[in-house]
Amino acid sequence: MNEDIKWMQRALLLAEYGRGSVSPNPMVGCVIVHNDQIIGEGWHRQYGGPHAEVRAVEDVIKRKNDHLFPEATAYVTLEPCSHTGKTPPCANLLVSKNVKKVVICNGDPNPLVSGRGISILRDAGIEVVCDVLAAEGWKLNKRFFTSFIKKRPYIILKWAETADGFLAGEDGKPVQISGAFSGMHVHKWRSEEDAILVGFNTAINDNPNLNVRHWEGRNPVRIVLDRNLQLPDSLNLFDNVQPTIVVNYIRESEQVSVPERYAQNFHTSFLKIDQGENEIEEILFKLHKRGIQSILVEGGSKVLSSFLNSGLWDEIRRCQSLKTIGSGIKAPLPMGVLTGSEKVEDDLWSYYLNSF
Repeated sequence: MNEDIKWMQRALLLAEYGRGSVSPNPMVGCVIVHNDQIIGEGWHRQYGGPHAEVRAVEDVIKRKNDHLFPEATAYVTLEPCSHTGKTPPCANLLVSKNVKKVVICNGDPNPLVSGRGISILRDAGIEVVCDVLAAEGWKLNKRFFTSFIKKRPYIILKWAETADGFLAGEDGKPVQISGAFSGMHVHKWRSEEDAILVGFNTAINDNPNLNVRHWEGRNPVRIVLDRNLQLPDSLNLFDNVQPTIVVNYIRESEQVSVPERYAQNFHTSFLKIDQGENEIEEILFKLHKRGIQSILVEGGSKVLSSFLNSGLWDEIRRCQSLKTIGSGIKAPLPMGVLTGSEKVEDDLWSYYLNSF
């Protein structure tokens, strides 16, 4: 196996440990190698904390390997940053340690960085190799890349349907469709996304909590479509135990610069949109401006169909159970390219990607 590929695979594996904890930053891993041996490694663990390169350099020093920097290669899953944000520039850190070579998986689409980190390294005489396992890196940080390139959050549509194709009973009456292990599956997914979105009818009929009580992790921001502000304050969505954004035609409240799940005091905020044919596009653009990078859409048939028809979605995660109910609210038909399926107890989960 090519040495660059071997060590980049290790860096990508480390980056995964940051899933659900670093947004709106990307997941990044870094491995520093000398003579085919790891002398230090690290990953970005939480938003606002040290970046992967910083942790890897600290690990080298902790292991008393710092004299090896001038003959070492750093493998980083994303172009080292070149600006001062929550932390100092990582490109400058690698230059200061006089590393011999830097291998990068993906360039950074952030205009504050894009190409500048690579230039800093090369201008310092460091050999730079780019695009090693680039496709794998893109998949890892698809939410981050979608946010910068498409100017909207990464959208995952999720639903559970009965064997005869229904989402709910007559008049939207809630029906327990999927099994307990599928429920844990879903709560794990919730912990990995910035936000979770439902429509008016789901809020009224199900009175959901939209948290991760069946999994260890951070609760997502709750987004509810309540266009005319008619939902009662007594709903679980407004219990202030996690942040909630109400999308509506009437009221706007102050925007925040990062996802509200990082706020110290949870609250309900309001996002005003214009009534019209492009509501989904406007909602996603404005949520993007509020720092939301990914949304798990768990709405009912109308909400799911709106996203499907708009084309503004990226994945579908569809659960089919063995239960039948005979009548009720029909599930939408999945679209896109089927990429795989798996059994979770008696439930069949199928996964699709948007082919646009």
